[in-house]
Formats: sequence, structure tokens, C-alpha cells
Amino acid sequence: MPKIHVVSHPLIQHKLTQARRKETGAPAFRHLIREIAILLAYEATRDLALAQVEIETPVASMVAPVLAGKSPCLVSILRAGNGMLDGMLDVLPDARVGHVGLYRDPKTLEAVEYYCKLPDDIATRDALVLDPMLATGHSAVAAVRRVLAAGAKSIRYVCILAAPEGVAELNKHCPDVAIYAAALDSHLNDHGYIVPGLGDAGDRIFGTK
Repeated sequence: MPKIHVVSHPLIQHKLTQARRKETGAPAFRHLIREIAILLAYEATRDLALAQVEIETPVASMVAPVLAGKSPCLVSILRAGNGMLDGMLDVLPDARVGHVGLYRDPKTLEAVEYYCKLPDDIATRDALVLDPMLATGHSAVAAVRRVLAAGAKSIRYVCILAAPEGVAELNKHCPDVAIYAAALDSHLNDHGYIVPGLGDAGDRIFGTK
């Protein structure tokens, strides 16, 4: 399947298994999602551009690499994307943050937008769009289109789990957007949930069900 990078690092896979367990409570689940996001951040930013600068260490002067240009923009798809946001900010503390609020119509499964706030200078930054679950792909496409319309230099979609249907939908409508996921699961059920999945990520992060 094109345009998806499944990050198979043992630490990610171990933590994902703990998150999948139905007996894992909200505090532990929230912490696991944050830790997985930290680890995914390293892979999703692997090819960010570097520049060379002169610095002084306690021992000598040297030329050393730093990130070139402006820090990326992290775009959280509300509300579950916020569960990944703090972990990403641990790795990218200078990142700007945007939010796109979407909910899924229970009958059509289509994404309905209710909020959008992006940095004014997003057109000068790379963007990482965050959502734990890439299920039908409708919310992903809607959010990515918003970020594309704002002019982001490049967009990467970072999730915990992906379903083949969601990957195909995002690839179809946004073919230049690379997807980074901790796992590619089997399929969607009749209610649009990822199988075997981990349930509703938002409810489990915030303890609302």
C-alpha cells in the first residue's frame, strides 16, 4: 500500500499492545498514547532539513547541525489528536500548533467541521497532522485539505492506527501526503471502527465512556 510508513520499532509495538488492552484505564492509556507519539515523532521528522552553525563547546569551537528554517506546525484533529500533541511537543518544543475540529456524522460517517485555527505563517512551515486513528479517512482528508488550503510547505499525517480503507482514501485525495503509523490493522467494521483496533481513542484518552 503506497504512502504509508509503519514504524515497527519494538518500543512502539510494546506500548501499542498495552494501549490495545481493554482493561487499560484512561490514565495509563493517555500516557501510552503520549509515549507512542514521542517515538513516532522521531520517524516522521527523519528528513527535516538541517543547517550548519558555528558553536562553542566547553572544549572547542565546531560547526554543528541545527534544524533549518522555521519549526514545523503540529495540527491536532480535535479532540483525540490532542492526546498525541504533548508528546510531539516534547520532541518539537518550538513547533507552532493548529487545531481542526471535526466530528463524524453517525449515519454517513462523513466529517463535519466545527472549528479551525491555524498559525498565520503556516505557509512557511512543514505540517504534521495528528490523529490517533485513520479509520474511514474522511476526517483525515478534510483536515489535510484545510492545511493544504492554508499553504503548508509539506504535510505528513501521523497516527497510532490505520485501516486500509483510510489509507486508500487519504492516498486517493491527498497523494502527496505521507502517512506514519504504529500499525496498519485489518479492516473497518460496520460502524467504521478499526479492527482489531483499540476502541474509541478519544473516549479512552479523556475517560468519557
